[in-house]
Amino acid sequence: MVNTPAPRLKEKYIKEVAPELSKEFEIKNKFAYPKVTKVIINMGVGEAIKNKELMQTLKKDMATITGQTPSTRKAKVSVASFGVRRGMPVGLKVTLRGSRMYFFLDKLFSIVLPRLRDFRGVSAKSFDKNGNYTLGITEHTVFPEIDLAKSQPRGLEITIVTNTDKVDEAKRLLELSGMPFAKDGSGVNYLKYRKSGK
Repeated sequence: MVNTPAPRLKEKYIKEVAPELSKEFEIKNKFAYPKVTKVIINMGVGEAIKNKELMQTLKKDMATITGQTPSTRKAKVSVASFGVRRGMPVGLKVTLRGSRMYFFLDKLFSIVLPRLRDFRGVSAKSFDKNGNYTLGITEHTVFPEIDLAKSQPRGLEITIVTNTDKVDEAKRLLELSGMPFAKDGSGVNYLKYRKSGK
């Protein structure tokens, strides 16, 4: 049996991030340390609902990006103007926890975001009142595993769920973990850039 190495980001959290958060926010109970509990990735499939081959390609892309087979989200109501009937597949969803979650976040923070052309950081204003952060990416092909020639770009919505409802703690958690927030407080929460090609 092959032993898979522990995720680099998980090791960083245990050795560096958690102790720093404990110190900064004066948290004595280690079970109360702010941490990421799961990452939810959603993809809209658009016209792929009428193209089985394209749908299979998008499912494969999602599995390649996340390391996990996506589930299919179905329409809860019918929308005649869009040709959508209740029960039709309208999106793909993956919920990551544990090692896969850490591997995905490490790749997002250290590889995907820095490679985006003209990228100057993400907005720090995209936290909800529960301390969760949502980031939109217009083209899933920014992930290095995806061959643009063999896929059609689709938008991704990535929600990083934390165990704290305090936004300042959640922001510091992600910042220490490597999330590249814009230095001047600006930044974007819906990335429209293509890969830099570098």
